[in-house]
Formats: sequence, C-alpha cells, structure tokens
Amino acid sequence: MPSNAKEKNSMLIRGFVPYKEAKGEEYMNERQLMHFTEILNGWKRELMEEVDRTVHHMKDDAANFPDPADRASQEEEFSLELRTRDRERKLIKKIDQTLQRIEDEDYGFCDSCGIEIGIRRLEARPTATLCIDCKTLAEIKERQTGS
Repeated sequence: MPSNAKEKNSMLIRGFVPYKEAKGEEYMNERQLMHFTEILNGWKRELMEEVDRTVHHMKDDAANFPDPADRASQEEEFSLELRTRDRERKLIKKIDQTLQRIEDEDYGFCDSCGIEIGIRRLEARPTATLCIDCKTLAEIKERQTGS
C-alpha cells in the first residue's frame, strides 16, 4: 500500500485524518480551528442523520400489535431509541456550544486553569473544556463527593 493511502487510512478521527502540527506552529491557529470545526460539524451532521432515521423508523414501524407482548416489546424498543436520541440531543447542544467557543476564539484552553488542552485530547474529545489534569481532579472530587 502506498504510504499516502496508508496514512489516510490510519487513525481516522470521525472520518478525519489527525492534525499534523508544523514545527513552531502557534496553538489554535486558523488551520487548527478549521480542522476542529470540520470534525464538529461532521459529528453533528451524523447525529442529525441518526435523529432523522429514528423519526422515520418510528413512523414506519409503529404498529398496533394485537399481542400485548409484541406491543410491549415495540414500546420498549422505541423507549430505548428515544433515550439514546435524548443523549444525542444533549451532545448536539454541546457541539453547538463548542462551535460557538471556536467563533469566540475561546476554544482549546482549559476552563479551569487556562492552559492549552492539547490537539490530541481535543481530537479524542472535541467538546473537552478541561485539560487532562483538571479533568482528572474533577473526576476524583466527583467520586469523593458522590455528585
């Protein structure tokens, strides 16, 4: 396999090749912001398509089964799908907030300590608002307080 094709197929992030930083490149420059904007918009588009599929599935497959077990099974399936879509709706809202942070030039920096979150962490979790150290501390505190 040619190295170029191998490179494109390796480590795709939500359909995108990982960002390659240039030596001495400024953090969260225009190229990096465009990279994350594309990732976030692609992710949002996928989620919205899934919402549309669910709506069509529920419309098309909704049936009034005479058998109570069949009816209960279908209702449980729809309930599970709706819970999943609700989580995705919340994620879409978080993606929109993240896109706004990019617009406001406030993306990529920790909300807690202000340092750079880092390209690789953001590629793994594009909606991250905390650096790995602050996120780890927050999770420890959460476990200790049980909230």
